[in-house]
Amino acid sequence: MPPVLDTRGRTLRNLRVSVTDRCNLRCGYCMPEEEYVWLPREDILHFGEIAALTDVFLELGVDKVRLTGGEPLLRRDLPRLVRMLAAKPRIRDLAMTTNGVLLAEHAPALKAAGLHRVTVSLDTLDPQRFARLTNRTTHAQVLEGIASVPRAGFTGTKLDTVVMRGVNDDELASLIEFGKSVPAEVRFIEYMDVGGATRWSMEQVVGRAEMLERLERRYGRIEPVVETSTAPADRFRLPDGTTFGIISSTTAPFCADCDRSRLTADGLWYLCLYATRGIDLRGPFRGGAGPEELKALITGGWRARTDRGAEDRLALGNRQPLVQIGGLKRDPHLEMHTRGG
Repeated sequence: MPPVLDTRGRTLRNLRVSVTDRCNLRCGYCMPEEEYVWLPREDILHFGEIAALTDVFLELGVDKVRLTGGEPLLRRDLPRLVRMLAAKPRIRDLAMTTNGVLLAEHAPALKAAGLHRVTVSLDTLDPQRFARLTNRTTHAQVLEGIASVPRAGFTGTKLDTVVMRGVNDDELASLIEFGKSVPAEVRFIEYMDVGGATRWSMEQVVGRAEMLERLERRYGRIEPVVETSTAPADRFRLPDGTTFGIISSTTAPFCADCDRSRLTADGLWYLCLYATRGIDLRGPFRGGAGPEELKALITGGWRARTDRGAEDRLALGNRQPLVQIGGLKRDPHLEMHTRGG
């Protein structure tokens, strides 16, 4: 069938699937509170349901699937789901984003199950800073998880760093050097005003231009990598050939090319990271809707899509956090750890 396009000509192609809303870290920019309103267990999609809904998306042109959370490795027997998805020939890229705490234990099984790539969140190389950022003391486990990735046979690994002024913005070069040793490509992410980032302020954002300026002072001339891609990161090359990426959603949004959507662990489909409402797929699926009905529901939602959330936020000028903590407590789906970040 022809590509499914939204109102801005963007293709439905890239699906992020959250398998749990739980996490074993408490990062200040994502989920800083110790306790949350968790999704009811009976609402969480079973692996068979995730696989069946993924089939519907694949029929509509999706060919990239990323498993997320919360922390996806908290979902019991995750390699079984990976095996189910890896068997689908229409999936060209099957990846997972993890905080790395449990990765060393699971990396070999994930590779054997057919997972293609891993992205690990790593905001600092300093254990004490990590403890302040995450309210946990599992930095060594994260580093061991990262070390386990090449041992398990994975390539194309990425390290994601949320850059915050006065917190970890002095580690840009150190993280690139660490990435060389893994090996992995580092992607710096501008601090975003979404979900649990209730303490966000524009003063804490280190923009793409400033990151490049700092890195050029360290490395010399940095060249952009010219490529055709809808990936969220702009990629750059250092004089020695090392590449890194910057995801500049806050200061230079890429809404015009965004082909991503998100399926929560309980089956709500979000068409934009900044969206406040999703489309319920679990209800119709469990109610007996067949593939054609689900395809019509998904197609209708995407074709009506007008979302350009990051651009809208940028246009505000004087920005505040997207959602205050009271709103997050009333609706856990507004949390990034629920919708897969």
